Amino acid sequence: MNTKAYGKDFSIILSAQIISILGSAVLRFALDLYVLDTTGRADIFALVIALSTIPGIVFSPIGGGIADRFPRKNLLMLLDICSSGIVTILVVLLTLHLASVPVISLLLSLLSLVSAIYQPAVQASIPALVQEEHLTSANGIVSAIGALSGLLGPVLGGVLYGFVKLDTLLAASSVAFLLAALLETRLHIPFTLKPRDNGLLPAIIDDIGQGFHYIRLKNPKIYKTILIAAALNLLMSPFFIIGLPYILRITLHSNETLYGIGMGVGELSNIFGAVSAGSLSKKLHFSTLYRQLLLIAVLFLPMAFTLSPLALRLGYWPTFVLFMLSGACVIFWMTVISVFVISTVQKETPNDLLGKVMAIIMAVAQCAAPLGQMLYGVVFAQCANMVYLPVLAACAFTIGIAYMAKALLCNPLTQ
Repeated sequence: MNTKAYGKDFSIILSAQIISILGSAVLRFALDLYVLDTTGRADIFALVIALSTIPGIVFSPIGGGIADRFPRKNLLMLLDICSSGIVTILVVLLTLHLASVPVISLLLSLLSLVSAIYQPAVQASIPALVQEEHLTSANGIVSAIGALSGLLGPVLGGVLYGFVKLDTLLAASSVAFLLAALLETRLHIPFTLKPRDNGLLPAIIDDIGQGFHYIRLKNPKIYKTILIAAALNLLMSPFFIIGLPYILRITLHSNETLYGIGMGVGELSNIFGAVSAGSLSKKLHFSTLYRQLLLIAVLFLPMAFTLSPLALRLGYWPTFVLFMLSGACVIFWMTVISVFVISTVQKETPNDLLGKVMAIIMAVAQCAAPLGQMLYGVVFAQCANMVYLPVLAACAFTIGIAYMAKALLCNPLTQ
């Protein structure tokens, strides 16, 4: 992956992202596994995960306002240092045997809060660091780094979790955050300080209002894009978060190795989609986005067939291979569309509004995701012996979103 064409500062922020996100992924995996091992209860485990995501959802718009109000280099450094400090506190509490499940949940919530500011700051920095013709490819690379952490984080965390103490693993994550902050001292991100007369909090609230005003009235394309993103996170993306692990482990009875391979294939498809988005997005347009969504809907059909009684009688391997190939194609195209949409929003949004606009998009999408996950949880529970039905439901949902996209975006004013 050649990043020289994007400039030194992009290479620096990318290196810092690799260290920071990988450290965060290992940390999150280890803590999740620790909570599960400690409690032995799926309901408590799920509650900890859900509660720790709430600050990220609630404070994402505020994070966008902060990203537009402070020098982004200093902000990234400060947030990585804060993450290191939070993890260090947890290491001390573990050493003193004071790290109860509620305490871990609280500290995970604080890390989620930091991430709610960190990610909009990164997204808002990219257009200032690369030329416009490289913007989509640069976003694809950043997205690929996030996906790669989703692949390597659990693998690395799982291996280390069995060989070293949890406090040692967390200490390594704390050092990783500090290394990322050290790298960010070499960054140069162009920034114009906005004047504020009424204090920081009122200024941020006013900034958020400006972001909503811009999205709703000044740029209807972004407003309509948010509606589509929310629909995708409500009805399509949660299928893979809930359905893929359930199908691999419960329906197909995959062993640990094949389960890991299946989940890894999903992450690799995400990575390939992210790095391919720069070239493929040149052929995409908002007015024809519904066609890619219809293609994704068609790809759900062979996935449903592999889970039918007829196909399951053919044996494990034909079902596993065809299901994963079709699923990998779906994830690939979902990632390409996501990077294309983010890049288009970045190109069309003024730099002083970019942080808050990106944060609003992320917040709306994140709010929809938990509802979709609960929806698919109920559907899979009711269709335990007919798991092809939830896949067909995902197909139908995607067709509906495609026609929604056509109705919203096939308008000359939104092109």
